Order: sequence, then C-alpha cells, then structure tokens
Amino acid sequence: MALFKPKMRIDKMIDITPEMMNSVGIKALLLDIDNTMTTHDNPVPADGVEEWIARMKSLGFILMVVSNNNGERVRKFSELLGLEFEGSARKPLPTGFRRACNRLGIKPKEAAVVGDQLFTDMLGGNLLGAYTVLTEPYELESMRFFKVKRACERFIMKFWRK
Repeated sequence: MALFKPKMRIDKMIDITPEMMNSVGIKALLLDIDNTMTTHDNPVPADGVEEWIARMKSLGFILMVVSNNNGERVRKFSELLGLEFEGSARKPLPTGFRRACNRLGIKPKEAAVVGDQLFTDMLGGNLLGAYTVLTEPYELESMRFFKVKRACERFIMKFWRK
C-alpha cells in the first residue's frame, strides 16, 4: 500500500506553494493534465492554473507536463501554458517521469509528481523516487473503468487512516 501513498495531499494543484516545495528540496514539478489542471478531456486549464504556473516559473521552479494522453492533446495543452511535455508517458511505469527528469537535468528526488490518481501518478512517482502530491479530481469521470478505479482508490485510502 505504501507505493500508492502520496507524500502530500491537497485539494487542487494551485494550492501548492513555493514554500511547500522548497521545504522538501523540490526544483521541478511534473504535472498531470486530466483532473489535475482541468476536467477530463477539457482543452482549457481550470481557473487559476495559468496564474499559478506563471508564479511558480517566476520563482525558479521548473514545470513540465507528464501525461498518458496522446501526443496531440498533451502538445496543445502544454503549448497553451508554455510548458514542455512528455506525452504517452505510460504511467505508472516510471520511464516517462525518468525521461522528463533527464530532459530537465534533475534527479528524481528533486521532482514532485503532481496528479489526481493513485494507480498512475502516485505509483509512478513513488517508483521513480520522486516526491508525490495527490490532488482531488476536478470532477469524477463517468466511464465505468474510472468508476471502478476510483472505488479501488477509496479502498486503499481507508488503510492510511488506520
């Protein structure tokens, strides 16, 4: 169960402060798209995301999108925000995160993986050895696959409280 557990839990990505990341030695944030920066399949960032990104970048943080989505969706969304990206990352395998770290010239322990899912973002980030930050999803997905996955996540999270 520990491989699924994030180091930090927050409501939304934009609630991450520079002080939070500085206190744990983070230089770069590897960001998921769907339900982390916007609703599922939405081409537009949620309110506050663009301002948060600009602020974090201005304070010296390196930001990169790492997503399982196809290259075109990830490219368009990332370019809209002025961020580099790794599409088709194959999370939870740590290879996409590792490629991102290599491209950014940082060690995995200097990166925070930020996302809304235990089985992709948190597992992949923990396998990499990165700091992991779990966000609440903007909205729950309606597809059966996601409903089952979210139910499994809730089951796992119950063990953390014990």
